[in-house]
Amino acid sequence: MKKTSMPKQDDYELKDKYDLSKMTILLNGRFSPERRIGKNVVLLEPDVAKAFPNDKTVNEALRLIIKAAKISQQASTT
Repeated sequence: MKKTSMPKQDDYELKDKYDLSKMTILLNGRFSPERRIGKNVVLLEPDVAKAFPNDKTVNEALRLIIKAAKISQQASTT
């Protein structure tokens, strides 16, 4: 049995009649909320991403917050 295939179309053009501002954006793939549960993947809001452009800066800032919290806890117990 021979398989009939549709011709491959490489250049897809979005028609002018589609209003992208009214389309709903669905999260799927590796960043979907269901797949992030229990993982170490987080999505940064755009303003936060500007301040922390890579993993290293995010980790440094979070470690500083952890240290500050520990110092604060030690100061309140003494």
